[in-house]
Amino acid sequence: MILAIDMGNSNIKIGVLEDEEHMIEERVSTAYNKTSMEYAMDITAILEFHGIDKKHIDGAILSSVVPPLTGTLRTAVRKVLGKAPLLVRSNLHMHIGLSSMKYPEKVGADLLAGLEAASLAYPGEPVIVVTMGTATTMTVLTKEREYIGGVILPGLQVSLNSLSVGTAQLPAISLEKPGRVIANETAECMRSGILYGNAAQIDGLISRMEEELGMPCRVVATGGLARFVVPLCRHKIVLDKWLLMKGLLALYRQNVQEE
Repeated sequence: MILAIDMGNSNIKIGVLEDEEHMIEERVSTAYNKTSMEYAMDITAILEFHGIDKKHIDGAILSSVVPPLTGTLRTAVRKVLGKAPLLVRSNLHMHIGLSSMKYPEKVGADLLAGLEAASLAYPGEPVIVVTMGTATTMTVLTKEREYIGGVILPGLQVSLNSLSVGTAQLPAISLEKPGRVIANETAECMRSGILYGNAAQIDGLISRMEEELGMPCRVVATGGLARFVVPLCRHKIVLDKWLLMKGLLALYRQNVQEE
């Protein structure tokens, strides 16, 4: 059993993983003013809530896209488990190749974990991984498991917040499924624009990516906001909320358990 942590710009996912079928995950907010002790208390509270004795945790792995907090969270894990977590970096043993990337060392740790999981789940197929968080990323893996790049665009919530905050008369809205594209009321117009707009954006980029590759791709989506958008997309997209955690587990096994 391992502790797996993914630190993003808005939330930190904290998971306890036994295998691909037995995983738990909770989230806490990313806060720059928190100390390592406060993050250690968050981790401890999650373990206690799920009745997990830290003595049964063999080790930990951490992916982070927030460099100023990486050291803080590493220290928090050490305080809880008595050992530092493995950091996800481009120099780890992985099934995916990074030789096509101009700066492989700058590829986001969360992207590496998602791509690793996708490469194992869909061997021999080109895969597009859509990750919907603070930013939406679409990354492309060839059938030879080579990561060749992708796109980064504003996340759904970022777009929604800018619309509400930057305009005096537009309200904050919820994200339930809109009834139709052509809406006749302000909140519904916003909801339709954000959700169908994101779906159309993703559909359009998938089509262009497949055109560049010259072949159809398996598409898998993950991230907290994917469940709102994927059902509105016209392409067939597999929704896998555990993709990143599966990737962290695979990376830990390759780089620690198999040493």
